[in-house]
Amino acid sequence: MDKIIMAIRLKDYKIVILTSSYISSIFDVKPYLNGSAFKELAEESYFRLVRPAHYGIAWPYEQDFSSDTIIWDIQNT
Repeated sequence: MDKIIMAIRLKDYKIVILTSSYISSIFDVKPYLNGSAFKELAEESYFRLVRPAHYGIAWPYEQDFSSDTIIWDIQNT
């Protein structure tokens, strides 16, 4: 499993991702905002708190995406 070594937030709920295997792309979080676990991310000031965390990205209240989910999404959109 790749580590996420960089996560830079952009406008419109997108995040620039760089993995330990040098996959670099933009991950769009917007399609996930309707899920109950992620509804807090719709608040832009909270969304900006994203950070790399172990093998994914995370926010302070423990919402997270694994690197597997991120890479799958990047490669299939």
